[in-house]
Amino acid sequence: MTTTTPAVRPGSARQRLLDAATDLFYREGIHSVGVDRIIETAGVTRATMYKQFAGKEGLVLAYLHGEDEGLRGLFAQATQASDDPAVLLDLVVDGIAHDIRDRHTRGCPFINAAAEYPDQGPVRDLIATHREWFRETLRQLAEAARLRDPDAVAASLVLLRDAALVGGYLDGQDRVAPAFARTARDLIAAHRA
Repeated sequence: MTTTTPAVRPGSARQRLLDAATDLFYREGIHSVGVDRIIETAGVTRATMYKQFAGKEGLVLAYLHGEDEGLRGLFAQATQASDDPAVLLDLVVDGIAHDIRDRHTRGCPFINAAAEYPDQGPVRDLIATHREWFRETLRQLAEAARLRDPDAVAASLVLLRDAALVGGYLDGQDRVAPAFARTARDLIAAHRA
């Protein structure tokens, strides 16, 4: 009698669950992916899933928290590359254009999640916290770069990013990413003192 040993998957069970959920939630939508599919993809037991995340909403929050940390990490990397606010704004524009083309090709994970969670609750709270951090970070950069009306610059850049991530998914990244970068740079130039 021959027995087969299941393939051992690298990484912790928690990380495998999070990796599987991140991929599936982003590609297929949060509500369309069931817990059983995530468990199967991650190669863990149901008990392990509930021990690690206490349910699907916990996994959704961990997924969005990971997206938030990723963006915050990119900002931290940019600040190590330069301490000139004007250069940092340019790096932000480049980073968003790159994100549209290469990483978030199916729209913004936060906008996608908000569409699936229209009511107030922990998911919407996390989304709001992320968006406020993003807007405030851009406002501080605009202020440090001595742009006129940093609040308006930040609000406009957030709006442009939102539109570009959705537009990139609908109209193609190669069309939208350069249009985003051009429009964002025009906005910044128009607000130079």
